[in-house]
Amino acid sequence: MNDLLHDTERFLHEQIPLTQAMGVALESYDGEQLVVTAPLEPNHNHLGTAFGGSLSALATLTGYAMLWLQLGDRNAHIVVRESTIRYKRPVRGTLRAICQRPDEAMLAEFRATFTASGKARIKLQVCIEHADQICVEFEGDFVALR
Repeated sequence: MNDLLHDTERFLHEQIPLTQAMGVALESYDGEQLVVTAPLEPNHNHLGTAFGGSLSALATLTGYAMLWLQLGDRNAHIVVRESTIRYKRPVRGTLRAICQRPDEAMLAEFRATFTASGKARIKLQVCIEHADQICVEFEGDFVALR
């Protein structure tokens, strides 16, 4: 794991204790796609599939981490303002959330607004996959505040 991912994962574990209990790990980031995982064992429901609350938390955390990586301002506060989630099929193994980096125009506008006003928002999409199928679709409206 590279230093940036390691530092981000450590930050999440220190500042958001639920991430430790869930076993959240930042698996990879190639500059375009962030992959965040959590094992099924501490995140299952009574049916042995992933608990909806864990799926929602992982999707939110993945969007949060993507914005954290893009913002580069370690004094900023990031919050989710609004989100929608669609559960399409059960997750029966490792929870694997994927967030694509927003396009450069969206990021440039976000950064310019944040620099000028100390507050900016951006929509991020996250999907959770299992067995090469999209199981969960999440869209969150994230806000960064100085």
